[in-house]
Amino acid sequence: MDRKSFSAGVGLGIVGFILVLLVVVLAIVYSGAYNIAATVDHTPFVRWAFSTTMHNSARDRAVSAGAQPEFSQSMVERGAAEYKSMCQHCHAGPGAERSAWAEGMLPQPPHLIEAASEWEPNEIFWLVKHGVKMTGMPAFGPTHDDDTLWSIAAFVQQLPGMTAQRYAAYEGEASNGSHGD
Repeated sequence: MDRKSFSAGVGLGIVGFILVLLVVVLAIVYSGAYNIAATVDHTPFVRWAFSTTMHNSARDRAVSAGAQPEFSQSMVERGAAEYKSMCQHCHAGPGAERSAWAEGMLPQPPHLIEAASEWEPNEIFWLVKHGVKMTGMPAFGPTHDDDTLWSIAAFVQQLPGMTAQRYAAYEGEASNGSHGD
C-alpha cells in the first residue's frame, strides 16, 4: 500500500469513527438514557469532562476580566459581608456549614476554604460575574457592579487558611443592599 492510499484510509477511518461517535451521542441525547436527576452522581467521565471544561473555560475567559484592583482590607471586609449573605449557603465558610438544601446539589458546590486556592483572583471574579451553567452557580454580574464582585474575589482569596474565629468576626450580612434582594 502506498503512502497516499494509507493516508486516505486513515482519513476515512477517522471520519467513520467521528460519525459513529456522533450517532451514539445523539442516541443518548434523544433517548434520555443519561439520568439527569440531581440525586444520582455523574459518571466519573462526565464529572471529569464537566470539571475540566469549567476550569479551562474560566481560565481562558478570565483574561477579559480587566485589571485586578489592589485588594484592601476594607474591600475584603465588604466581600466578607457579601459572601456571607450570597455564597455561604452553598460554599460554606470556616466554622460555618453550607445550608442543608445545598447538600442536594450535584455537582456539589465546592467548599471554598479548600478550593479557592486553585483559582486566581481574576478567575474567581469571572466565575462570580458570569456563573457556571449546569451547576447552580448563578451569574451575579447582571445584578452587581464590578466593585462588589471584586470585593467577593478579594475575600474568597483569603478563605484558605482562615480560622473560624476570624471568619466569625466579619460582618454577617451586607448592609448596603447591593446583593440584589
